[in-house]
Amino acid sequence: MRRNLESITLSVLTRFTALVAVCLALSAPTVSAAPAVTQFKLANGLSVVVVPDHRTPVVTHMLWYRVGAADEVNGKSGIAHFLEHLLFKGTAKNPAGRFSQQLAAVGGQENAFTSYDYTGYFQRTSREHLGTLMEFEADRMTGLVLTDDVVASERNVILEERNQRIDNEPSARLGEQLQAAQYLNHPYHRPTIGWRHEMETLDREDALNFYRRYYQPDNAVLIVAGDVTADEVKALAEKTYGKIERRGAIGPRVRPQEPPQIAERRVTFADLRVTQPSLQRSYLVPSYTTAKDDEAEALDLLAYVLGGGSNSRLYRALVVEKRLATNTGAWFQGTSLDDTRFGVYATAAAGSSLERVESAIDAEIERLLDKGVTSEELERSKSRMIADYVYAQDNQSTLARQYGAALTTGSSVEAVLARPERLRAVTADQVREAARRYLDKRRSVTGYLIREGTPREEKKS
Repeated sequence: MRRNLESITLSVLTRFTALVAVCLALSAPTVSAAPAVTQFKLANGLSVVVVPDHRTPVVTHMLWYRVGAADEVNGKSGIAHFLEHLLFKGTAKNPAGRFSQQLAAVGGQENAFTSYDYTGYFQRTSREHLGTLMEFEADRMTGLVLTDDVVASERNVILEERNQRIDNEPSARLGEQLQAAQYLNHPYHRPTIGWRHEMETLDREDALNFYRRYYQPDNAVLIVAGDVTADEVKALAEKTYGKIERRGAIGPRVRPQEPPQIAERRVTFADLRVTQPSLQRSYLVPSYTTAKDDEAEALDLLAYVLGGGSNSRLYRALVVEKRLATNTGAWFQGTSLDDTRFGVYATAAAGSSLERVESAIDAEIERLLDKGVTSEELERSKSRMIADYVYAQDNQSTLARQYGAALTTGSSVEAVLARPERLRAVTADQVREAARRYLDKRRSVTGYLIREGTPREEKKS
């Protein structure tokens, strides 16, 4: 996987401008810091979104496919991620390496990523090279050439990647088991990178079958952010992507869904490499796509109140006051096509047991369920999350990702633009109600990561 992560340092002036925008957004509900976004479709079904950013003569070009690990055939886990790697192996028109070499020659950057619901490819370079990016990306939408030798070699690469990212990282191995335990029926239960024993069997035909089925213009979303106009992008897109013909209907993304979770689940993973015991817990909750009314926004704010930084409830209670943990937090994985997860985590401090840490987490959650959130907590969380949204406008890659992730998981441009207003409208009662409905242990999986040979302690209240 290509991981040349871009790092953009914001100038003092840019940050000041963004801060002013935040203040305006908080004081005037009708003010939006978001750019004027344009969207349209080509005749072959390709969705296109243009996000203007004229501060520098640079463009970010992202092509997203509405397919990911959750769309794989049973027994072929990892094929979506494997194909992501293989797409860099060249076409008849542009042999392996030519795209990357030409991009590097003009000072550009590239990357690719695979998730459960989407796969994406992006490049960032000066605006005059946008047409070239489109030509190359359109070519590999249909012209991928693979040999058995290339596939075998790259299969070794993804197996080594699994070694580094999962097999040699105890916390990642626990996380993998936790997710598998959370989803008994839904395909989110398998890891994005794949199960090793299935990855070892992936071959050329598996890759090409997956490619031919899903890599089509009407299953893709093109996001262009940068120093361009919608008319410029449309003309270039029609000249390149527009020449690709539809190959056949893919059909709706219908997946097996989870039955109601009726019992708490627990996982313990012991490893000699563990130096600090830690706890992970996740709850099955709705995503932004599956939630009703403002539930998703309420869960987003709940995660921030509970575990979003040093002012959060969990951090103050477990790290500052009780000194039971060295770090702790909460998260909500809201951008998913189907029901998703809400999580809490903590690393035990020296001399503290995971049982005591878990009891303290439970106590804070119960306190929130009983008393709710304060107006100060809620407003602070809203301000921080809206500020994050505004600051995202300063990074073309982050900006483009907001729209790409939304459009490949059943959401829309309009929903992304409305996010600050919807967050601002959430009440303390809605946050408390979301917590009461979803932070139920019967919806949870709790995982302990311990050093092998560590004796267990009886849970204390």
